[in-house]
Amino acid sequence: MKKILILCTGNSCRSQIAHGYLKQMTGEKALVLSAGVETHGVNPMAIATMKEDGIDISNHTSNNILEYQHIDFDFVITVCDNAKERCPIFPGKSIKLHHNFPDPAKAKGTEQEIESEFKRVRQLIKDYCRIFVNEHLKIY
Repeated sequence: MKKILILCTGNSCRSQIAHGYLKQMTGEKALVLSAGVETHGVNPMAIATMKEDGIDISNHTSNNILEYQHIDFDFVITVCDNAKERCPIFPGKSIKLHHNFPDPAKAKGTEQEIESEFKRVRQLIKDYCRIFVNEHLKIY
C-alpha cells in the first residue's frame, strides 16, 4: 500500500480537496493523508464544492504536518508554494511532487463568483489527481 501525504499551508481547502479525490481514486490501495504547516480548519466551501461532485469530506480534520513525521511516505505532494518552502524534511524514500494551485479561499466577489472559483480550482485539482494516479500508482 502506497502512503501519500498532501501538504498545504493551512490544510483547509486545496489539500482537503486533493485528499478527497485521491482517496476516492485509490480506494484501499493507498493511505491518503493531508496536513498543513499550520491548521486553519476545513473550509465549509471546500466541503460544499466536493459534495457537489459526490465526495464527502465533512468528516476530515485539519491536521498539522508534525502529526505525521513518523510515517515513511511514498509521496509528499505540496499543493501551494508556501507549503513547499516550509515543508520539513521527510527522511526516507519519499518522492516529493509540487503543484501550486490557486487558493480559492482568497477569492473575492459575489457569492456566485466565489463558488465559481472553488469549482474551477476543484477541477484543476481533480485533473492533477487523475494524472498523478495514472503516472505514479498505475492502479487504473
